[in-house]
Amino acid sequence: MARQDINRAFEMAVFVAVVETGAFSAAARRLALTPSAVSKLVNRLEARLGARLLQRSTRQLHTTPEGDAFFVQCKRILDDIDGAEREASQGAAPRGRLRINCFVPFGVRHLLPILPEFAQHYPDIVLDVVVSDAIVDLLEDRTDIAIRTGQLKESNLVARKLGEDTMVVVASPAYAARHGLPRTPQELSEHNLLAFNFRCQNETWPFLDGSGGNLQVAPQGNTCVSDGESMRQLVLAGMGLGRFSRQHVQRDIEQGQLIPVLQDYNPGDKELVHAVFVGPGLQVPARVRVMLDYLLEKVKLSLP
Repeated sequence: MARQDINRAFEMAVFVAVVETGAFSAAARRLALTPSAVSKLVNRLEARLGARLLQRSTRQLHTTPEGDAFFVQCKRILDDIDGAEREASQGAAPRGRLRINCFVPFGVRHLLPILPEFAQHYPDIVLDVVVSDAIVDLLEDRTDIAIRTGQLKESNLVARKLGEDTMVVVASPAYAARHGLPRTPQELSEHNLLAFNFRCQNETWPFLDGSGGNLQVAPQGNTCVSDGESMRQLVLAGMGLGRFSRQHVQRDIEQGQLIPVLQDYNPGDKELVHAVFVGPGLQVPARVRVMLDYLLEKVKLSLP
């Protein structure tokens, strides 16, 4: 078949329908085709690409790694086509599923509070929000936007900086009453330091050493947690010391529920927060673009 005779957009739409419904028969019903026509089209697509996109069994279908990557690109291309047509039409509005992954403190304090207003502005966008401190692969997880902290590794992702914040070590008054507070970083070895149970970018706590140098303290304690908000709750309950971005615990500090520790030894390091998405070279779908603009407008991270 000559290349110009191939309706690649239709092939992509059929493949996406198969992946989303999980069966040739269900995809056929969605597209008003026969199951055999859908199966033949996918077989033809795989033959043309020279890659297996689906693993077939008697009961279900699974995408291969090549199929996963192709599915993501197909979705974006089809969304771009749909978006171009809608934006060319009078009164067109962004629409479609928007999957966002963000770490727990950001989700609780910044993202979730602004979503109701966003949904009112963009009622045709279906929000799919995952709040977790685990790092995901955007392509494998089919995520449109991920909110990440720290320095970003080189990749094919595009990043928009949402802000930055300083870090602070804190304890509760109840912990201080029972155990006292460290006067130097060296005394932290005598205290319960809460840690994360997953690999993160900064696994040690940095301090000034009092003589112009720096030192790193590995948190050692009796409890590890999966996310920053869980750690905050345990520190509030007096279980130990924790290290947070300042804004995550600023309200607790102002209310006297948490006490900053070792501020004279705080190096003033900052935590950068970015919204990352797939790029460059790919047109950003309208649903992604409006959320990025909304985050930049609404999220205020940096403290005075």
